[in-house]
Amino acid sequence: MTQINNYDVEQEVMTRYQEGAREQQPSLCCPTAYLEHYLDILPEEIIAKDYGCGDPTRYVKTGETVVDLGSGAGKNCYIIAQKVGASGKVIGVDFNDQMLSLARKYQGDISEKLGYANTEFIKAKIQDLSLDLDLVSQWLESNPVTSVEKLSELEGMCDRLRREKPLIPTRSVDVVVSNCVLNLVRPEDKQQLFEEIHRILSPGGRAVIADIVCDRSPTPAILNNPELWSGCIAGAFQEDVFLEMFREAGFYGIEILERQSDPWQVLDGIEFRSLTVRAFKGTTPINGISDQRVIYRGPWQGVKDDHNNILPRGERVIVSQSTYEMLTDVNGPYHQDIIAISEVVETNCNSSKCC
Repeated sequence: MTQINNYDVEQEVMTRYQEGAREQQPSLCCPTAYLEHYLDILPEEIIAKDYGCGDPTRYVKTGETVVDLGSGAGKNCYIIAQKVGASGKVIGVDFNDQMLSLARKYQGDISEKLGYANTEFIKAKIQDLSLDLDLVSQWLESNPVTSVEKLSELEGMCDRLRREKPLIPTRSVDVVVSNCVLNLVRPEDKQQLFEEIHRILSPGGRAVIADIVCDRSPTPAILNNPELWSGCIAGAFQEDVFLEMFREAGFYGIEILERQSDPWQVLDGIEFRSLTVRAFKGTTPINGISDQRVIYRGPWQGVKDDHNNILPRGERVIVSQSTYEMLTDVNGPYHQDIIAISEVVETNCNSSKCC
């Protein structure tokens, strides 16, 4: 990993997006088209100060609980609020006080237009979704850190908050979305970020992430340009690495939903474009011997699933219970390509009515 040695990534991102909350920054990420009728109730300020590179909002359903990582001005949250309805819930997470204030500014008006209130905006780092930074700020008001001992006390308090009052509990949400934000996280925190997304999702839940990727690793000149980091370039994921990070965090059914055909930008010969990926969190593996069988329909001659089972087209394959559930889950990505084989009970029939 190339050393970033001339600036603080988090501070550069914070400063750039504070400016983006005060005044529109057209250069932040790439233009995205949304279904117009979901924008009708949104104030122009939220629409103008939205910075994204895709539309993960189209992949949520009625009644779901959704977390938006890096929710910014709240545009995606307010679109999702309409889609999940009164029985659903939307939680926007951001680290930027100016963006949180902008999103909350219109919360009452939008809820009144909808006829229900189902949005919440909370302050946290998206790679540390257990820690409520508003509670940390309250503690710091009466416990300023003025020594190494006080710093140790702060760290201990943060650990207790994560353990005893996690901001977003484990296995508590149906969908995690994000729109051009994961690339802004420091390189050393990105593995933890994917693990946090996996942690908060319920079994069978899914992540739908739109972000900027590149065809080759950014050069040292790009990585050490603070404007390019806060501008969604220097922190871009290499495309194949992006997909692999989902797998390493425990996701399955990882699928490219949208891929920008023409690059958004080309710098130092490297192509940067928008990619939208969906990935599923599996259920808890079930131990023991299984006699479940499945058939892969085709059209490929054969495929390998995320548990490394080889499924030749048209052949019955014995799989574990957890694999069977993964492949046949009607809310998952595979069931349309799989035939589930039910156990056949042999019967003796001498009646003319049998067939």
